[in-house]
Formats: sequence, structure tokens, C-alpha cells
Amino acid sequence: MTERGSLGTRAPLIGLIGPIGAGKSTVAGRLAEQGAVVIDADLLTRELMALGTPVADAIAARFGEEYRRPDGSLDRVALGRLVFSDPTRLAELESIVHPAVERLERELIRAAEAHNPTAIVLEAIKLVETGHAKWCDEVWLVVCEPEAQVGRLVGRGMSEPDARQRIAAQEASLPLWRAAATRIIRTDGPRDAVDRQVDAHLEAVLSSSRS
Repeated sequence: MTERGSLGTRAPLIGLIGPIGAGKSTVAGRLAEQGAVVIDADLLTRELMALGTPVADAIAARFGEEYRRPDGSLDRVALGRLVFSDPTRLAELESIVHPAVERLERELIRAAEAHNPTAIVLEAIKLVETGHAKWCDEVWLVVCEPEAQVGRLVGRGMSEPDARQRIAAQEASLPLWRAAATRIIRTDGPRDAVDRQVDAHLEAVLSSSRS
């Protein structure tokens, strides 16, 4: 079994994974309500890919200026269609983005400790693939039925074909994520049922860390 908690944080470090539209943000939000500091790797990625950043410029240089919008920002929708249909191009994109994200994650985890949180949560869809699961004391996998994922993504403004493409692109990762997970949370049910699962799991983690 892979050794957990290699960053040695005082507060429990919980890795949060799951496919797109599964409800990771809902679970993260509940953990934040319970005093956790949440670090969202997807949000960090968006910031690092913003207009004028070195990462954005490196992506445009690798993939072509046709993946820029008229204002100079990256066309993330067009880029997503490309990389989620071609694993080789996805790996190219990740080779640019992931090192920068990792550096920022480490900085934010260290900064979070100063706030004495109940837990530190690293929400990162590629947590396992990048090897960052070993940083964490626990890895929580968030799942739901695929049609619920589609409905949530369409509700966010994504087209149904794009939503299904994103979901299909992640299917191969699910066995790897399940193998790495220490806990699984289902979000098919009502919000209060999800909250009860999160609360119970968090209490178990905190009890274990106190013993």
C-alpha cells in the first residue's frame, strides 16, 4: 500500500478526486463549512492559463495561435475539444500546466497550515496520475450516475456532446481512482444526504488523527 501523508501537514490533508460533474465542488463546499481550507487545482489551472501568463504563452506556442481568442486569451473550449479527443495532445498540455500547478499547490498547502484548519482539502482531478495522492492522508472519490453528470454540465452551459466527450475521456481513469480512494462519496441523492456523508467521513478522519 502506498504510504500516505508524505507532506507531513499538521492538519489532515484530504485529496478530493472524481470525474467532471460528479459533485466535487459540493463536497468541497461542505468541508469548507466544517472549517477546512480548500485548494481547487482546477481554479489554479485557470489562473495560471489566464491572459498574459507564461503558461498561456507556452500553450499557444505549442498548440498554435488559433487557440487564442481575439482578445489574446486562450480558447479553452476549443483546446478542450482537441485534447479530450487525443490523449497525446492532452499529455502535451499537461506537461506544460502540471509543473506550475504543483509549485502553487505546495505553496498554498503550506500557507493553509497557518490558519489551523480542521483539514486541508486538495481538490485535483489528476491527483492520482500526478503522484500527488501520496501527499495526502486520505483520498476521497466523489461519484454519481453518468446522466447526473451530463445534466450538471449542461446546466453549467456546456453542450451535451461536449459533456459526453469529457465524461467518456475520463472513464478509463475510474479504476485507478477507485484503487487509490480511501473513501467514496455518492452525490446522486439530495444535498442533505451528501452533507451527512461528508460530515461522517470528516469526523472519522479527525477522530483517527486525534488518537
